[in-house]
Amino acid sequence: MAFRNVFLGSILFSLLIAASDGLLPLIDGGKDIPKLYQGYFDAQIAKQAATAVGAAIARGKTNIEVQLPAVPNLEEVRFGTPLNQKFGKTVVAKDLKVKGGYFPGSDIARQQVAFANMYWAKQLAGAVSGGILGGKSVTVLSAEPVSYDLIQSKGGIAKMGPLRTGGQTEDAAAVIAINPGGEEQWDRLRNSLTKNNKSPFVVLNNAYSTTYGLGNQRNYEEAYYLKRISKGWVFRAYPGPWKAYLEKPDGSCELLKTYKTKPQLNEVAEIVRDESFKRYAINNDRWMSGRM
Repeated sequence: MAFRNVFLGSILFSLLIAASDGLLPLIDGGKDIPKLYQGYFDAQIAKQAATAVGAAIARGKTNIEVQLPAVPNLEEVRFGTPLNQKFGKTVVAKDLKVKGGYFPGSDIARQQVAFANMYWAKQLAGAVSGGILGGKSVTVLSAEPVSYDLIQSKGGIAKMGPLRTGGQTEDAAAVIAINPGGEEQWDRLRNSLTKNNKSPFVVLNNAYSTTYGLGNQRNYEEAYYLKRISKGWVFRAYPGPWKAYLEKPDGSCELLKTYKTKPQLNEVAEIVRDESFKRYAINNDRWMSGRM
């Protein structure tokens, strides 16, 4: 018995060392910008976002914003690119077990962003509930057109449905609100949808903004933030700093600058754009390099 305990202990110690030396990204997705666009397909982004949201809630943050491109090449989703179609078919449709699957003309093909946001909400639900020890019931409400009856796998989501501006019929223990609209509505929605101010309220992928900047002006914690800018990205995963990345012609990303507090969007965009032009002139275009 003593030998068995020592043996098991040595295995556990080895696993802990291995995690500190590189296996940890397999668990939480890592602390740096995810590999684009592979992070959509190997769950790295999902792990990072859930870890960041869970950490924020564990530290008492209840008003939270999560912002990321719902699909690869979000800007071109209306026209359809191989990557965003692949994501809809092989990840979103399968994970949500959408009835009928993904095919041209299907609901999920026509409303790809709306269904993708439901997928991201499902990935966050466990963290929003408080994890195994928390157990809060999570309600997901969306302002986007979704055929909820087609979604057969809800994961940790207790309830899902449309976000009605007039409020819901009952208060929820935790809410993920998808694209709820202008920031001036967030607090009112939070008060009408949740039980109390200790209930987590997560704004997911809000598409509407009245300001030209990063994140929000309502003091909602930007727990996970991944935004494309010209020639690069802005990234933040709670409790880490904000980071500006240059996207190179081969699709890899290089960290240019780290910010302790949220920077101004125009400042970050200028730094990344100028560095790209200095190195590559006009030869840094994702259309020309096959990154679509």
